[in-house]
Amino acid sequence: MEKKLVLASNNKGKIREFNALFASRGIEVEAQGALGVTECAEPYGTFLENALAKARNAARQTGLAAMADDSGITAHALVTEPGVHSARYAGEAADDAANNAKLVAALKGSSDRRAAYTCVLVAVRSADDPDPVVAQASWTGEIIDEPRGSGGFGYDPHFYLPQFGRTAAELTAEEKNAVSHRGRAMKRMLAALSERWGW
Repeated sequence: MEKKLVLASNNKGKIREFNALFASRGIEVEAQGALGVTECAEPYGTFLENALAKARNAARQTGLAAMADDSGITAHALVTEPGVHSARYAGEAADDAANNAKLVAALKGSSDRRAAYTCVLVAVRSADDPDPVVAQASWTGEIIDEPRGSGGFGYDPHFYLPQFGRTAAELTAEEKNAVSHRGRAMKRMLAALSERWGW
């Protein structure tokens, strides 16, 4: 059986991370954009619901098994923000710098800088798969005002990890994949695909 998954994302950073881990298991991951998949809406308030909608959309448009990731960062002091709006926190056309600037501004004056990245992965064998495979992981740290490091993407330059004494953007790709929300969720997904799909 061909082990091929459509990744319901066009984020180059995510695609790079997925391919690095999944290729070692003989699973080919292809970005949905390369197959002409149009993006679906993400109207839900949870990472799980959005990931499931994206996976079903990619499977429906390609006829292939599909996997979606919905992830983001939530600042403890802001309760639900940026949350599911992490990629568009500063507006629909916002870039990482604008999103980071808004988060730092929102936390100005707050002594509680705790934050957590969350990643939810959902894989479906078909658009109507009644038994999706779900894997989830979180990564805790603190938001700092000044960016540090040039690696990673998203909020990584402002996501400080006390146990490393560095931000996520200062970690090597190998270090990040070993401890990050997405790296750990991907490992859980690989284990689940092996158990559930025989991959």
